Amino acid sequence: MDKKIITGFAIVLALCASVAAWSGIKYRSSGNMGNQNGEEQSQENSQSESDMVQIYLFHSTRRCSTCIAIGQYAGETVNEFYREEIASGKIEFREINMDLPENKGLTERFQASGSSLYINTIIDGKDNIAEDTNVWRLTGDKTKFKNYLKQKLDNLLGK
Repeated sequence: MDKKIITGFAIVLALCASVAAWSGIKYRSSGNMGNQNGEEQSQENSQSESDMVQIYLFHSTRRCSTCIAIGQYAGETVNEFYREEIASGKIEFREINMDLPENKGLTERFQASGSSLYINTIIDGKDNIAEDTNVWRLTGDKTKFKNYLKQKLDNLLGK
C-alpha cells in the first residue's frame, strides 16, 4: 500500500481513538452569551419542557467506521422511538457534512469540529447546545447505545 494512504488511515484512527477516549458532556447555551460569569447551563437541570430537540451528527466527507456507526445508531433510535415527534416537528435528526459549503453556517453555530454528535434542546426559543461525547464509548454495543440515547432524549422531551 502507498505510505500516504497508510499514514492518513493511521491519523484517522488516532483521531477516532482520542475522541472515543473523551468522556462527559459539554454544554453551551445561546442564553449564556451575556452571562458575565461564563457559566454554562445544563440541559438536564432545565425545568421547562423543550420546544424542539435537534440531534445533529457532524462529520467530514471521509468517515471512520465509528463515526458511521454513531450516525446509523442515532438515526435508528430516533426513527424507531420518536415517529410522532418527527412528524410534529418536535424532534429532528440530521447528519451534517462539515466539508460542504452550505453547512458552514450550521457548523459554526454549533462550534463543531471533527466528527461529533450535538443535541440542541430549544427551550423558550433559546438554543441549549450540548456535545455528547459519551456516544463514542457505546458504539461497540448497539443496544446500549440506543438505550442511552433514548433515555437521554426521553428526559429532554419530558417523557
